[in-house]
Amino acid sequence: MLNMQIRQLQVACDQVQDRLLLRISTQDDEEYRIWLTRRFLRELWPHLARLTGKEAAAMPVVSEIPVGEAVDFEQPFSDENATYPLGSTPLLSSELKVDTLSDGTFNLTFREGRERSFQVAMNVELLQTLCAMLRAGAEHAQWSLPLDDAPVPTSATPAIDISRLH
Repeated sequence: MLNMQIRQLQVACDQVQDRLLLRISTQDDEEYRIWLTRRFLRELWPHLARLTGKEAAAMPVVSEIPVGEAVDFEQPFSDENATYPLGSTPLLSSELKVDTLSDGTFNLTFREGRERSFQVAMNVELLQTLCAMLRAGAEHAQWSLPLDDAPVPTSATPAIDISRLH
């Protein structure tokens, strides 16, 4: 799953479930669906902010978008002819493992207890885009979470192994 070519990301608010649905589609017409709860996002956010802030300053951005090709955020999410390798029921993420690679990219592994898991590789730019989408989704859900752009100072959070967040 690490070498998949991501075509689209979408974060949508499900008011009935009171969860955010992260949808990732690939160039191979595969779609992965992941539920994110308010509590999970609240616990995850400081670590994402630290990765996107500190790592963005230290690592070069590796862009998957060809030069001169614009990103289109207005295009509707396409699920035409999609297959669902994890099934059509979204994975309820209760754990995230983050591995930082030497080239500045990240491997994110979302886990559902001891059941299903999903791993995706992201560069800093894509991770920042995902964070912006999660922030907008949380605002739309009216979760009142303090999700800001600034990285969290190391002294403000306890020492937690961000490679394994539950």
